[in-house]
Amino acid sequence: MPVFIDDADVHGFKGCVDPHIVGHGSSSESPVRWSYDGPRGPARLLHLCRLDLADRVPDHSTFSKNRHGRFRDSDLFRHLFELVLSRCIREGLVGGEAFGVDASIIPADAKRLNKVEAEGWTPERISRATEEYFETLDDAAFGAATPVKPKVLSPVDPAARFTGAKKAYSIFAYSTNYLVDLENAIIVDVEPTAPIRQAEVSAALDMVDRVQEIFGIYPEKFVGDGAYGNAETLGWLVHEKGIEPHVPVLDKSVRQDGTFSRPDFKFDPENDRYLCPGGNELLSSRRAFQTIRTEPEDTETVRYRAAKPDCAVCQLKAQCCPNTATRHITRSVHEGARELAREIAKTDAFVATRHARRKVEMLFAHLKKILGLTRLRLRGPNGARDEFTLAATAQNLRKMAKRLPMAA
Repeated sequence: MPVFIDDADVHGFKGCVDPHIVGHGSSSESPVRWSYDGPRGPARLLHLCRLDLADRVPDHSTFSKNRHGRFRDSDLFRHLFELVLSRCIREGLVGGEAFGVDASIIPADAKRLNKVEAEGWTPERISRATEEYFETLDDAAFGAATPVKPKVLSPVDPAARFTGAKKAYSIFAYSTNYLVDLENAIIVDVEPTAPIRQAEVSAALDMVDRVQEIFGIYPEKFVGDGAYGNAETLGWLVHEKGIEPHVPVLDKSVRQDGTFSRPDFKFDPENDRYLCPGGNELLSSRRAFQTIRTEPEDTETVRYRAAKPDCAVCQLKAQCCPNTATRHITRSVHEGARELAREIAKTDAFVATRHARRKVEMLFAHLKKILGLTRLRLRGPNGARDEFTLAATAQNLRKMAKRLPMAA
């Protein structure tokens, strides 16, 4: 069982247990791997385990059984993360004004060439990672993140998703999601998900709720990239939480064929109608029906239609709807939140938060380059959760050590 020891700490004899035992804790970019057979390896391990020199060194399986058993049953790593975060809050390192969110892909402990077809797959043996895969099939962060089913699986870690997001080649991976207070770059929450945008967005909203529930911290601004700019997320932030969305709006309404796009139509909120460039109105309904019509399946958008006689004689029809008899416009029920996000994007405060969001990217760079978490050592969603939580805890500890003055 090896110990990671930094080059600069060899004489001071500092280190931490190998990530295969409890996680990844090296603080050096190129850690030295020492063996417990060395002169100080057993002594350091005994010190970490709070044992005397005469006591027997525990076996590797002892650490593994504790990690898979009582550590996870008691949610020890999560408790440790929250304990460190509580100290950061007490020391005033968490401002709570603006929270930044982002996700980063971490390769799983699964070879990309060792894959099987997902359809009709039957595991040869039920491992711990396989059990966790079946348990998370209905989890919004993993199996139920998207209705699209994966085509291939890894037999050793079926919950890991085969993704080509790294551009070079496809790999099995998980995503680590950070919710960061942008004042001092303190991680206020961390969550593992499949490397899918829907799962990452859902995890971001869950983290906002969890931080508010546990610590009572309610951010004024939510800062993210365009992946978090869909209508449902913006509506949740503005209408349900009252948080300013400093997020680019995800808008695909601009047409590329030269015809009028939705921004060319003016919305009249008092009369609930759109006015086209030709001055004609588009309404969501034009007459009252004697029999109640069934509600459409899509309750997130409202369709506004122009009258056929108006479009037939309009001089701008070739620029508006050359291939259809009438023009229609769809409007999201969360369009008010989208308009607010568009107005915020024109302010200087939006520019400032866009620059501040780089702190989240720096935390991911630190995670991979300094802590060396370039791939996972543990398998399954719980293994990813353990490693991501421990890594976030280590980053908060390092930040706290830099920001707080040393005791006299």
